[in-house]
Amino acid sequence: MKKIIYLFFLINYINTAAQSKTVVKESIYDIKIEGIDGKNIDLKKYKGKKILFVNVASECGFTKQYDGLQELYTNYKDKLVVIGLPCNQFGGQEPRAAAEIESFCRFNFGVDFPLTTKVKVKGKGQHELYEWLTTKAKNGKKNSSVKWNFQKYLIDENGLFMDVFYSMTKPMSKKIIQLI
Repeated sequence: MKKIIYLFFLINYINTAAQSKTVVKESIYDIKIEGIDGKNIDLKKYKGKKILFVNVASECGFTKQYDGLQELYTNYKDKLVVIGLPCNQFGGQEPRAAAEIESFCRFNFGVDFPLTTKVKVKGKGQHELYEWLTTKAKNGKKNSSVKWNFQKYLIDENGLFMDVFYSMTKPMSKKIIQLI
């Protein structure tokens, strides 16, 4: 009888452990993103580097974070790429067209990290990248929702989800730098 009870608990433990592990079913490297210049950004070329995805907007209270994003990119370029994804879903704070966004970022903040065309980060029409970033079943680690502009998602060198940082977390914060 003790063996049967032990076997029952062992099977239950194994099943529970297997269910708690989420397996990433999709690779972030297979997701297509259009660059601000209209050309595809091939995420595979960033294998071996961490990637910080940030939904950005030029008329937001957090817009000055472009300075910190550029500093982070410049300082850690050998092991990190920052990708800015313009989004107009929060208070209409990114009304510009692609060429205007690119010019604004380069002129005002010296941005030379990759930028994409405008994307939807939540709701109907959510970009495939943000489906992956915000869905545990896809990223293997965590469900989240994009709360505002300049929310940051960090991916490791192997394309695995590391963490999410809300808008208040500055790009050069210890929370982010210690993970690079």
